[in-house]
Amino acid sequence: MLLTVAGFNSNAATLDDKVNGGVNKEAIANMTEEQKEARIEEIKLRVAEIKEMDKSQMTKQERKDVKNELKSLKSEAQAMGGGGIYLSVGAIIIIILVLILIL
Repeated sequence: MLLTVAGFNSNAATLDDKVNGGVNKEAIANMTEEQKEARIEEIKLRVAEIKEMDKSQMTKQERKDVKNELKSLKSEAQAMGGGGIYLSVGAIIIIILVLILIL
């Protein structure tokens, strides 16, 4: 009874904030293929630099910043790559059952 009367506020991030990840999709859409390929090469070089870093001498905040940078680079690379087709296990089972029923 007490829980139904009490009101709760939620300050959660919106779904768009989480999915977008700071990537400007409009800017990516306006890029030519050559620009996209050049940016992907820049991302690959930066990731290689980060992998070669000595992270043992970094502070906790620096490691956190590097981790956030890697996440943003990953989301940007995925946005440029066009993604792919993802099938869940349930969808695969349904497809197999439909094919068995058809045959």
